[in-house]
Amino acid sequence: MSPILAGVLQLIALVAALALAYRPLGDYMAATYSSRKHLRVEKIIYRCIGANPDTEMRWPAYLRGVLAFSLAGVLFLYLLQRLQGSLPLSFGFASISPDQAFNTAASFVANTNWQSYSGEQAMGHVVQTAGLAVQNFVSAATGMAVAIALVRGFSRTRTGDLGNFWADLVRGTVRVLIPIAVVGALVLVACGAIQNFSGIHEVGQFMGGTQQTNGGAVASQEVIKELGTNGGGYFNANSAHPFENPNGFTNLFEVFLILVIPFSLTRTFGKLVGNVRQGYAVLATMGVIWLGFTALMMWTEFAHGGPALQAAGGAMEGKEARFGIGGSSIFSVATTLTSTGAVDSFHDSFTAFGGGIQLLGMMLGEIAPGGVGSGLYGMLVMAVIAVFIAGLMVGRTPEYLGKKIGTREIKLAACYILITPTLVLGFTAASMVLPDALGSIANTKALGAGPHGFSEVLYAFTSGANNNGSAFGGLNANTPWYNTTIGLAMLLGRFLPMVFVLALAGSLAGQKPVPETAGTLRTEKPLFAGLLVGTILIITGLTYFPALALGPIAEGLS
Repeated sequence: MSPILAGVLQLIALVAALALAYRPLGDYMAATYSSRKHLRVEKIIYRCIGANPDTEMRWPAYLRGVLAFSLAGVLFLYLLQRLQGSLPLSFGFASISPDQAFNTAASFVANTNWQSYSGEQAMGHVVQTAGLAVQNFVSAATGMAVAIALVRGFSRTRTGDLGNFWADLVRGTVRVLIPIAVVGALVLVACGAIQNFSGIHEVGQFMGGTQQTNGGAVASQEVIKELGTNGGGYFNANSAHPFENPNGFTNLFEVFLILVIPFSLTRTFGKLVGNVRQGYAVLATMGVIWLGFTALMMWTEFAHGGPALQAAGGAMEGKEARFGIGGSSIFSVATTLTSTGAVDSFHDSFTAFGGGIQLLGMMLGEIAPGGVGSGLYGMLVMAVIAVFIAGLMVGRTPEYLGKKIGTREIKLAACYILITPTLVLGFTAASMVLPDALGSIANTKALGAGPHGFSEVLYAFTSGANNNGSAFGGLNANTPWYNTTIGLAMLLGRFLPMVFVLALAGSLAGQKPVPETAGTLRTEKPLFAGLLVGTILIITGLTYFPALALGPIAEGLS
């Protein structure tokens, strides 16, 4: 079987699996977030944290819950790392330095999982399981809660109430993430992923000699890192490591885990607003972009030239031979179009245009299908902007799902889409003029960093501000400058957009529904889905094209 055919068949199998899971999972999540009943374990959690899950919250109270919970997570994870040297099961690893501890705490709480360290050489089992793995669950549940709050903004009338953050957080964790993670971990263990608490031990090498390797609760952390679109691996090689990703089946299964909740949330959205066709329109938009990027990535990586690349069957540098070009391309696009950041190959080694596709996927805002929760609310904000543009074209007051998109709503949406580019381009520009920051680039040339060196820095801040977490490996980001600035980019890129999303939700929830007329734009139709795709690509292109021209485009054309 040719490598291209193998890649296409993997893609077809993945689409079929996602299609089978779409309706039942989407309906289940809709029932979860609209239920009036509380499970016994949920009641215990509410008593422990002192929360009343039946109290309705307006957007400022909901936001305070999000920020207070996240701040507590940052402080707890920071202290856990700083105290690692005194914790059991640390295997002699030293406590993490202040700047790196801040970076890692910000990273995992912000659902980014950027890692400026090698997991098997820095983190003991307590930090991995009680710190990092726990944040993988709750940071994903936080994103889902904010998305559901925005959906309630569209579905509720003249109340301003968005539900209860603590109830949404607990339900997303207990009823959605944990059950799927348990089943997924069993699948990974059955396929060869490790799950233990063994320490460091010596193993023999094929060519002679020995090397040290760690055990760990890898399968349980691997499944939630993918399912929650987190991305932080137990090992430095991430999902290219056979302990995390043993074979071709687990590779495709992990891609399925990355995509299944973000895609299925569009069904949840349709059910909660009372019109499943609205969910299908959002799904179609996400699906067109995802399939287009996947096909383009496979084309760029298979369209190789030169005898060495032809002999290897493709651009195999930095790719895992077990998965090949097709599997690596599918995984790469899935992680950069979501906020996952897990890798089964090294993005720095992709072709120049392949690296540009990865960058562009993150620059879209990771909304196709995007992160768990963040993909849906990001796409809905873009839908608000698309409706506003359509309204300008025909001279009508824009409406979406029966709610008017007025001055306040469009200002909030505009602020949302301006935050991330400001962080990415601002920090990248500063890093390209500071000598200490330039010294971290492995591809520095006599007259500067060169296109690829610039791409490494641009990728780092694009990944951080968009809460992705993957990296171009040629950049040494474990320095005070990059640990601090990327940490700030991750926190600001995660929580500032949530401020505007929840403010938008509150504004919409306080409105009276607008009756549909003959002139109302039908947002469940293919025409609107096409308009939404065009809006996303045009806004991203106008914002980032100059930076892309200096990096991957210049490198690819040289």
